[in-house]
Amino acid sequence: MKFSRRRCAGVLLAVVLAACPLQAAGAAAGPRIDLRVLVVTNGAASVEAVAEQLETEGVPYTSVDLRDANRPVIDDAFLSDTVDGVARAKYQAVVLPNASPFDNAAEMTALAEYEKRFGIRQLDAYVYPSAAVGLQVPGYSGSMDGTTAQVTDAGRADAFRYLRGPVRFDDNAADVGESYGFLATPLPDDPASGLSFQPFITATVGATTGTLAGVYNHDGRSEMVLSFSANSEQWHFRTIGHGLITWLTKGVHLGYSRNYLGVHVDDVFMQDSRWSTEHNCTPEEDCPAGVTTPAIRMTPDDVAFAAQWQTQNGFALDLAFNGAGSDEAFQEHGIDPLTDAFVGSRDKFRWVNHTYGHAFLGCVQDLRVRPWRCVKNPLTGQTLYVPQSDIKQEVTRNVDWAALHGISIDPDEVVTGEHSGLRILPQQPDDNPNLAPALADAGVKWLAGDASREKAQREVGALRTVPRHPLSTYFNVATQAEEVDEYNWIYTRRADGGSGLCEDHPDTMTCIAPLDPATGFASHIVPTDARITLSHVLANDPRPHYAHQSNLTEGRILYPLLDRVLAEYRTAFADGTPLMNLPMSALGTELRRQDAWRDAVKKGDVTAYLQDGTVHVKPPAGLDVPMTAPEGTFDGAQPFGQPYAGERSDYRAGDVALTPPPGA
Repeated sequence: MKFSRRRCAGVLLAVVLAACPLQAAGAAAGPRIDLRVLVVTNGAASVEAVAEQLETEGVPYTSVDLRDANRPVIDDAFLSDTVDGVARAKYQAVVLPNASPFDNAAEMTALAEYEKRFGIRQLDAYVYPSAAVGLQVPGYSGSMDGTTAQVTDAGRADAFRYLRGPVRFDDNAADVGESYGFLATPLPDDPASGLSFQPFITATVGATTGTLAGVYNHDGRSEMVLSFSANSEQWHFRTIGHGLITWLTKGVHLGYSRNYLGVHVDDVFMQDSRWSTEHNCTPEEDCPAGVTTPAIRMTPDDVAFAAQWQTQNGFALDLAFNGAGSDEAFQEHGIDPLTDAFVGSRDKFRWVNHTYGHAFLGCVQDLRVRPWRCVKNPLTGQTLYVPQSDIKQEVTRNVDWAALHGISIDPDEVVTGEHSGLRILPQQPDDNPNLAPALADAGVKWLAGDASREKAQREVGALRTVPRHPLSTYFNVATQAEEVDEYNWIYTRRADGGSGLCEDHPDTMTCIAPLDPATGFASHIVPTDARITLSHVLANDPRPHYAHQSNLTEGRILYPLLDRVLAEYRTAFADGTPLMNLPMSALGTELRRQDAWRDAVKKGDVTAYLQDGTVHVKPPAGLDVPMTAPEGTFDGAQPFGQPYAGERSDYRAGDVALTPPPGA
């Protein structure tokens, strides 16, 4: 059969993310399959976790809740129709809470026929092993907590190629919910009837080894079954979540996912106040008059250690610096070995402007009261704000300081002291109106925010925020003992000697038993904060994390936390799925793209479908479209996109021709 090599017509209004179909003259067009996933839910955690994974990666989906009396009926009309004379499958994949969740058997029959007709894959989020899903009676049923499962060679050659192999189930101490599971053996394959079961994840509990996840091929359908419970916070689900989407969509779907980890270290060159373990307060912040503690500041040895740690771990720290800390040390002592050490190693680090003197850039503060409050004009009652000229000077003076010392920075990026200038509740409910014009005048485009206050990125005049996740290594501690003491003060009950904050705010905090000062840091704080950090990393979350220079000196308490994060990640994920350790501006750009894409999908502004090996996407003008495709996909004569997690992915705008490999 002879095919034309000419570019196909009729794509001027479409972003084409595959080669145009090469059809014989007069050949009828094949069915159209919309790039959207159907999620049928009963509210169970396992199926909701899959829906959250789709949301996280930016994959469009439609949810049908079986608990809703007014839900649509799953029938032929709901699943497919005809568009321009061509049969259309409205969904490229189907997610069910179990293998047969419908009260009305006709709905399951309609779904099965739909899957056979269009070659649609189905995921069963949590099943009891039986012959109906290609498995024998389970040899083990019970808790999976603390178990380490393994991805099989077949799984790593398929949807889980981005994993090394181990899939760790959290233990109960992680406080993310118990995992229950069934280990079973597949039924024998029957080549004559096309029945087969391919294990993708297996585990051993006691003397029993069995399958936890696998692909059941039968009746012309392909069905992945999971025989364990999960929720979106659990490590085992976060580890395999991306692979579930890859398998469901045969590797071709809208959306773009990366595992991001940026770590900012604030207050470099400055001194940080030290927590008083005796008075449970921080001098110059909330201590009674007369309470003092030695200030915390890095040393040249700490600089050498940081540079060596980066090299050993292949990971860059972003140093948010304040030039005033260096100048004040020179003025007081005539020399500053810390500045000399950093300047001598300046090219080994990434640098971020943290303003010159770490000044508060919001409202004018009245510090005579605790908590502080904004000063108001006594005549008008209006809040008084730090003026535009002062804000600009704080930024540009630090830029000049960096240039004087040969330190290269991106002038687009700024971290203000305490994220000041942005609204801070309850004292300052609005941004300083002078902030945006001052920063824009200084050439700033990206402004750090605090994700614990405002997780969403937002516009501030012509700027956009880059919310940062705080780490639990506090700014005012330098040793494990100090960290545990303050942690205990925050998270224990008054009866246990704590502040009782956890009792007063049970909606956002959980009280704990007091930690042992000698062991609590390693046994509780590090694993807890590592788990939280990794939950961000595996949620396609570009927001960086931040700590302080005080955590890189004396006890150097930041490193055990980062070592734990890196070790757990690299134990689970293959080299082709590296942590994306990017500068602040790049992370802000990705947040902006994610928000724009999700907004377009939510509004229904995007049409996308696969037909005859070609993916057509019709987005609004100016929208960057995220797309993921299998390895071996070509954009003309060049490989499409960037390799990551065993796939190719990128953002595209305008008309593109992309050729996926056969079978995609």
